[in-house]
Amino acid sequence: MSFKNWRKVATWLHRDLGYFFVGMVIIYTVSGIALNHRNDWNPSLVVVHQTIETGFTQDQDSITQERIVKCLEGNHVTDPYRGHDFPSVYKLKVFTKKGSMLVDLESGAGEYEALKRRPVFYQFNFLHTTSKRAWIWFSDIFCIGLLLITITGIVMRKGRHGIGGRGGWLVAAGVIVPIIFLYALA
Repeated sequence: MSFKNWRKVATWLHRDLGYFFVGMVIIYTVSGIALNHRNDWNPSLVVVHQTIETGFTQDQDSITQERIVKCLEGNHVTDPYRGHDFPSVYKLKVFTKKGSMLVDLESGAGEYEALKRRPVFYQFNFLHTTSKRAWIWFSDIFCIGLLLITITGIVMRKGRHGIGGRGGWLVAAGVIVPIIFLYALA
């Protein structure tokens, strides 16, 4: 196969692999940026706070599961009841499937707190970090695809815009930057 034919094959491969892996590039790009900043925020989950007026008093015997469930439903908390406890005479702790509520029995005010999946980010981060065997194989294929896209992209252009000209300088700069960071951060 001549180099001219190889360039045609490279163009075809580069284009079609690029189209095929567009979804993966978006998933890994968005989740990669989100995970890079996980010390600043939780990219997968958000904490939801809701103030609730319970009407509960210090009479612990009057606080039953049924009353707690009605209180949650009356405040539009759909998270199923799991249990409750009295950490002190003045506090009621209610446990739900995805959160909890702490009630001040002197005032009757409660604060419901739950974790909620952050739309899109949760799903992207799950895919980015999952260890499910089938997904790992597909991710490996994606990585090989990225390598092929990179190699074919290098040889597609010729002349002063190709690897022998401006492209070569850009490749060198792109390789030098991670090396600089490797030594600077090590």
